Amino acid sequence: MSDTVESIISNTTQQMQKAIQHLELELSRVRAGKANPQILDGIMVEYYGNPTPLAQVANITTPDARTLMLQPWEKTMLGPIEKSIIASNIGINPSNDGNFIRLFLPPLTEERRKELVKRVGAEGEQAKVAVRSIRREGIEQIKKMQKDGMSEDAAKDAEARIQAITDKEIISLEAVCKEKEKEIMTI
Repeated sequence: MSDTVESIISNTTQQMQKAIQHLELELSRVRAGKANPQILDGIMVEYYGNPTPLAQVANITTPDARTLMLQPWEKTMLGPIEKSIIASNIGINPSNDGNFIRLFLPPLTEERRKELVKRVGAEGEQAKVAVRSIRREGIEQIKKMQKDGMSEDAAKDAEARIQAITDKEIISLEAVCKEKEKEIMTI
């Protein structure tokens, strides 16, 4: 029965770490003052009738700290890429010169930085909710095992271990958010 408990705790830990990795991915898409190709992740371009990730139809480079440059593999893709960027609502207007699409990132105002910090806080809160939900599922599995014959002491110990893991993961989650907030507020 202790193998099952270890399996539940291991599974719970893995799911919590996945929630934090997802948070890190989401936060990497939040612009923090300098050009980062990851802000274009998730933009899909219509490529011969199929929605295709932008990174698969163009080369994305950062010639300087405030510019992203996209060079499509095919010149016919300039228009669809431009439309996709506008439709994505990332707040950047593309500049098309016939060969490249340039995205000039305006400097962040104090107001915009505060909005981004709020967004980071909201993403962090969603991740906390996910971690707590994973904790609840793990504890429910332990309680079910207790009904099936596990001793009360063993169940309490397992629940305490799950809570300790949850506390540790929440602390690391908050550290990720604080780091991103610091990055955003740094001029």
